[in-house]
Amino acid sequence: MSLARTRIAARLIAVLALAALTAGCFQPMYAEHADGTPGLREKLMGVDLPPVDKPNASPDARLGVEIRNALAFKLYGNATGMPPTHRLVLKFTTSRSDLMTNAATGLPTSENVGIDAQYNLIEIATNKSVMTGTTFSRVSYDMPGSYQRFARTRAFRDAEDRAAQEIADNIQTRLASFFSTGA
Repeated sequence: MSLARTRIAARLIAVLALAALTAGCFQPMYAEHADGTPGLREKLMGVDLPPVDKPNASPDARLGVEIRNALAFKLYGNATGMPPTHRLVLKFTTSRSDLMTNAATGLPTSENVGIDAQYNLIEIATNKSVMTGTTFSRVSYDMPGSYQRFARTRAFRDAEDRAAQEIADNIQTRLASFFSTGA
């Protein structure tokens, strides 16, 4: 064997040896713990989601329910939840803006829906805030016809629902990170 092939083989063996040493360090995020400590799934099921504080029958109240329900499904799935260890308080504001306007009619043909959310995770035992954060979502939608009011209203509502799902995804990811790493 030549000297170059020997060096390549030695390097390959060294890389494989280092890879074998770190193979035991990997643990899937949602895996069950062998030592009996609660897994991530159980920790997420211990998060209580109180209703979002918005006036009844307002458009924001519907959106608050949509965000809360999406987040509850992401945290609990089909399970019923566990005794709460933490409470997640949500606050949000919404925005709506025109992206494109028809020059002939002066009516918008494309709009943008925005949600800016703030969340605060409170440990129930101590009533202390253990994590706060903000997230946002911007979703655009087209109106199939400037004079079709129902289609415009439906497109707006669908965009709000997509934005609510995105907010729930972002918060769930942040909660999973917090419970996995403790930071």
